[in-house]
Amino acid sequence: MRVAHTTAEIRRQLKPLRGRKTIAFVPTMGCLHEGHLSLIRKAKNLADIVVVSIYVNPLQFGPNEDLDSYPRTFDEDARLCAAEGVDLIFHPTSLYPKSGPKITLKATKLSDCLCGASRPGHFDGVVTVVNILFNIVQPDIAIFGEKDWQQLAIIGRMISDLQMPIEVVGCPTLRETDGLAMSSRNRHLSDEERTAAICLSQSLIAMQKLALNGESDVDSLKRAAMTILTDAGISPLYLDVRSARSLKAKRKLNTSQPARVFIAAKLGDTRLIDNMPLQLAQQP
Repeated sequence: MRVAHTTAEIRRQLKPLRGRKTIAFVPTMGCLHEGHLSLIRKAKNLADIVVVSIYVNPLQFGPNEDLDSYPRTFDEDARLCAAEGVDLIFHPTSLYPKSGPKITLKATKLSDCLCGASRPGHFDGVVTVVNILFNIVQPDIAIFGEKDWQQLAIIGRMISDLQMPIEVVGCPTLRETDGLAMSSRNRHLSDEERTAAICLSQSLIAMQKLALNGESDVDSLKRAAMTILTDAGISPLYLDVRSARSLKAKRKLNTSQPARVFIAAKLGDTRLIDNMPLQLAQQP
């Protein structure tokens, strides 16, 4: 496994492979866990060469967010990548000029809800850095996790709108044994917060079960979830049911349009997100 720290270096390493080998790319901010490793394994199954980027992108953090405290564990990340058979790690010090970027991308509409509503500029930072990474790596396939479903939808739209020759593949959310979605931020939870955090997935599962039993009214589904969250002392930042494709809010479920439920909550200083599909039982 090789590690590149500059754009020129990784381009030099990838140049002789282009056209002869398919390249899959897994962009990360490091602090890798089993969820990231599942993306790498998917990439290994789909392509000849796997590139993983490890870069904590400052553009997607707001003024009062956890950029400085975001865990940076490169040595351990590199060990995990090597064990999974990653071919190249791209680990730049910075992707922007010292004075900051003068030209960036802007995400609209799909970014106006959910995480984007409370984190202005977050998805602008995401699409800007992903576009830069795509331009550097020029992959055939890019792998993202479904835990960040809104991000996945926005990047898919970016690729479509900008006509990039890249296939985006989404991979299911990996969970701890108790159901909590795996996240680099979970390590910041206290024991008490970690226990309470289980209720995020439990509330979404309760909504799934009600939908499968025929409940189509979104308000009824959300009330059931809020009972679980309130009992655990959790007041979500949002709990929303939206179209899986357009992210438009839904008031009723139907069998023709896939829907998902999205949640965000802050436990102590740690912000967690999760989402799951909602599906009505098929009528006989």
